[in-house]
Amino acid sequence: MRHYIHRMRYPPNLLDEILRRTDLVQLVGRRVKLIRKGRVMWGCCPFHKEKSPSFKVENERRTYHCFGCGAGGDAFKWLQETEGLTFPESVQRLAGEAGIELPKWSAEDEEREEKKKSLYDVVELAAQFYEEQLFARDGAEARDYLKSRGLDGAAAKQFRLGYAPGGNNVLVNHLTTKNVPLDDIIAAGLARPADENRGVRDFFFNRVMFTITDVRGRAIAFGARALDPDAKPKYINTGETQLFSKGHLLYNYQQARAAALKAGTIILAEGYMDVIALVRAGFSHAVAPLGTALTEDQLQLMWRVAPEPVLAFDGDEAGLRAGARAAHLALPHLKPGHSLRFAFLPPGEDPDSLLKSQGLGAMQRLLEAASPLADVLWRGETEGRDFSTPERRAGLERSLSEIVSQIGDRTIAEYYKRDFNDRVFEAFKRRQPQQSGNYPRQNGQRRQSGLGGGFRGGRRGEAASLPGAAEGTVSPAVKNSLLARSGRTGALRVKEMELAVLLLEVPELALHHAETLAALPFSDPILDRLRHELLNLAASGFHLEKRGLENHLVRTGLGNIVERLKARGVQKSVEDDGKGSADGDDAEARWLSAAAQLREMAELAPERQRAVERFTSEATEESWQAARRLLGAQND
Repeated sequence: MRHYIHRMRYPPNLLDEILRRTDLVQLVGRRVKLIRKGRVMWGCCPFHKEKSPSFKVENERRTYHCFGCGAGGDAFKWLQETEGLTFPESVQRLAGEAGIELPKWSAEDEEREEKKKSLYDVVELAAQFYEEQLFARDGAEARDYLKSRGLDGAAAKQFRLGYAPGGNNVLVNHLTTKNVPLDDIIAAGLARPADENRGVRDFFFNRVMFTITDVRGRAIAFGARALDPDAKPKYINTGETQLFSKGHLLYNYQQARAAALKAGTIILAEGYMDVIALVRAGFSHAVAPLGTALTEDQLQLMWRVAPEPVLAFDGDEAGLRAGARAAHLALPHLKPGHSLRFAFLPPGEDPDSLLKSQGLGAMQRLLEAASPLADVLWRGETEGRDFSTPERRAGLERSLSEIVSQIGDRTIAEYYKRDFNDRVFEAFKRRQPQQSGNYPRQNGQRRQSGLGGGFRGGRRGEAASLPGAAEGTVSPAVKNSLLARSGRTGALRVKEMELAVLLLEVPELALHHAETLAALPFSDPILDRLRHELLNLAASGFHLEKRGLENHLVRTGLGNIVERLKARGVQKSVEDDGKGSADGDDAEARWLSAAAQLREMAELAPERQRAVERFTSEATEESWQAARRLLGAQND
């Protein structure tokens, strides 16, 4: 809604004129090295790591788009994504560069803006008052508290810390002497309005004050920590005002934005003191929510400046619950290249205490080892739980499926589905019956229920620890046989080749089914490169005609694979009784069928691969023959 309002502030024809006068290639070229191919510029995407260019910029269409991660938009969006600007800030920046004067607002707009400007002035006066009181005689207790947290006068000035004196009307009296209307003091959230029993009185008293700024660095609100140990609650914030909505901003965001863009990440801590400790230790890209659980708007703020924010939560129960809430909150908003990582501190520690007790290196290592979102989701469903019965394991699979269903991006959802399937396989299906759940051991002892930390173990080489996995029980001939090799590469690659042959025969398939093609799990790097080239051509308006396509692919260094695919197509035609190339409808049906088969095979591939590895590492010749009979049909 706010984005829509901002656009309504500027007429569509004005926005179009700003975009028309903006050289998008030049704008993007300030950050990305671009190479011309025809009328389109290409480069490596700045939003995710890649080696071959899949990032396209077009002045004619006034858009950029990455075929690898899906990022895209116009010049306004580019500034929002790369510099963390708001939409109005982007409009103002580009209008200024294009020499376009932005229109003045209506009388109502001007009146509303003037009112907000006056409130900015009121909050700024309050911030200055609180800062002065911190160093006044009555601020001794507040100064002592800050010293106990390792903060001196320089730190107080850096973060605009202050003190709200005790008493009912200290701030109100100060502001009224400066001719600030009482209504404005109340509207700024600095005083409570009069009621039946009491008159207007200060909102904050006897508290350490933390100045909260907007994305432009203007003081708009305050967080406050009580000095009286019996005061409830310990922390409070300014209420909702015209300037401040606590779910839409982050503490220290204005200062952290530039540092986050430079560092490539942003750290979310739980509170004000955590952020101050992190910044003073050198982590200038630290922010915190404003007294609430993380919100969707705050997620989007972080994603503006960093693809994978690190959420640093305390390791206690409250911190773990906060991490779980944040993980589920992010699911509908995930997009390629954009996710979250989680760094849970040791129990009993927060960033401030950890930095003091163990130093900068300990915090750096903790952040670098932050867990991916998928790990946190899996841990939340498995840690400390008993899965000793089939019904409980089925319940886990259902819960994981529900998590996947919350992911908005289909490609990401597919990857999560495969990842969870792998984890379930590792946790249960590879175990011997006596090794899982609460099954009794031979000596009468019982194994502890649940998964414990087992799900975090390595995924390769486990078969070697199974009974009978003696070194040298399988001959080299067996290990290098067709079954072993096909278990690693064969079946999937055959299906990928089939799809590629059809694409070469009927290039229009890439145009009509681009979304399906983009989501296919190609494992062969050359075929994957071919796939990306077809998608790029389709998106750029290239006429996908067979002969012209072949020539283009040869020019881009894919001549060898083109010849192999053509030879395979001829061979297939002979095998199909000389029918020749299929017509468009038949080819489309065959291609869609093969695509569905490839997706299914990719889902089964990890389990099939492990089965082959297990038999080839531990089996005798007799059990090898059993494995061959078991898996042989899948290689047909």
